[in-house]
Amino acid sequence: MMKQETAEMIAVKALGWLAADEELLGTFLGATGASVDDLATNAQQPEFLGSILDFLLMDDAWVMGFCEAENLAYEVPMHARAALPGGAQIHWT
Repeated sequence: MMKQETAEMIAVKALGWLAADEELLGTFLGATGASVDDLATNAQQPEFLGSILDFLLMDDAWVMGFCEAENLAYEVPMHARAALPGGAQIHWT
């Protein structure tokens, strides 16, 4: 299992990747109800970082784009999400 510290670093990278795409960032803000100010304020909160990965994991194209940009295996965001608070509660059935 991935360590929480590693998962947090991956989520912060995912936030940076999202923030670099203005349209996708707008979609994230709209979906989560977060504001731009919330991004800076909550970027170190494990629960908020989990929400970033939850959002990213909603679309395979986003996962692939992020992983390719960061040179990560495609399953890394899923493992990172599982290592953050609330990650173990996801059931896909």
